[in-house]
Amino acid sequence: MQFIPVLVLMVLFFMMMFGIGFILNMLMKTTWFPSYLFIIVILPIVVYSLWDRGDTSFLHYLGSFRIVDYLTGVAGLVGAIVSGVSIQKLRKSGFKMF
Repeated sequence: MQFIPVLVLMVLFFMMMFGIGFILNMLMKTTWFPSYLFIIVILPIVVYSLWDRGDTSFLHYLGSFRIVDYLTGVAGLVGAIVSGVSIQKLRKSGFKMF
């Protein structure tokens, strides 16, 4: 595992979820919807779609993920949370379109 590709992947997932979350927050006028969407919908769909049900149990399958997989997931979740925090601060500062 090389450090630079992992770092680029983490920044990519952070920025992607921050951007999507920021746009969803502006359109839907909800602050924490992108975080809930990431935890409740996106992560389970990705994990379930990649799981080969015939070979292993679910817990063994979760243990087969590498640190890179977990780091990118956490970076995406942090991006969704930071988008909610930034929208909340913009609303408190008086920006009505947010």
